[in-house]
Amino acid sequence: MTIQTSICPRCGQPAEEGFCPQCRAAEVQLLTCTPRVTAVYCPVCESQKRGKAWSDLHMPREDLIAELAVSATSIHEDAKDIRITVRPEETGPNKTTCTIDVEATLYSVPVRGTCTTEILWQRESCDRCSRISGGYYEGIVQVRATNRRINAYEREVATKIAEQAEESLQQAGGRLSFISDLQETKDGVDITVGTQHLGQEIARMVTGALGGRFTTHPKLVGEKEGKALYRITYSIRLPFYQKGDVVVSRGGYYEVRDIDGQRLRVFDLQSGQGRTLAEDEVVRLLGNVRDAESAIIVYTQPNVVGLMDPKTYVTRELDPVAWTFPVEGQPIRVLRDEEQDRLVIVG
Repeated sequence: MTIQTSICPRCGQPAEEGFCPQCRAAEVQLLTCTPRVTAVYCPVCESQKRGKAWSDLHMPREDLIAELAVSATSIHEDAKDIRITVRPEETGPNKTTCTIDVEATLYSVPVRGTCTTEILWQRESCDRCSRISGGYYEGIVQVRATNRRINAYEREVATKIAEQAEESLQQAGGRLSFISDLQETKDGVDITVGTQHLGQEIARMVTGALGGRFTTHPKLVGEKEGKALYRITYSIRLPFYQKGDVVVSRGGYYEVRDIDGQRLRVFDLQSGQGRTLAEDEVVRLLGNVRDAESAIIVYTQPNVVGLMDPKTYVTRELDPVAWTFPVEGQPIRVLRDEEQDRLVIVG
């Protein structure tokens, strides 16, 4: 020991200045715990309240307990190499007692500490479930068709799109973008939505998938903080013809690929070329490619294709179509033209 070496005034051990590391560490309180922390959750959808906001971020209960226990713990700012262990115990129907063990290094000295906190589980109906149970909504999406009733396929597509839009917006943080009711009526589908944003998205996506147009019809329902409140009806009108319909015009067969007002963008099932038809040029509707039958190719020749009729099992000869490449023994999709007693190759 040199004359310049400092002496710890408490234990007499060498020290650089003031107390030695062991005595400094002994003087410091390593950690403290808030005696009680409250966790608010919705018993219906299990969303959690963080501060004043609700969150759909679900996590396993044991992870949530550990997070809440750690949040109730305050560790000295000089501690390093911190290791925390949480030991929970269910001590009541709505109470979890957590023992928090902390190991760390303080002024290069290994230290340990323990404290306890209680987690109180409080049930509260969240903002979304409160609105749903109270019948709150901001719009209705009505899916209808022009001069016909929508079919089962269109009902299924509209329903799936609505559910996908709801899930997408909620995952993006739009908790109040919910569907409170979805009803199938004899004329179509009615979708009751919690936000106008969701209604707009559903209307846009349904018309994008099935064609047609939609219009909005706002209705004033009140006022809040000086601002007018509206409920909006999104009226979707699907076209008379659908994508995939096969129509007859001027003796030819055409598959509808898109609808633009009164014009149909079609695919010529004989030549394989695209063209446009006016609706009044259509003589009749044959069916939809979704309902096509599968016929086995019996033989192929330069100017004829032999198909086994899937209903009668009789071989029927058809003119080959330029855009297909038939292979003997392989299936090909056809629609049946009962009026002309023929099969029409659709792909």
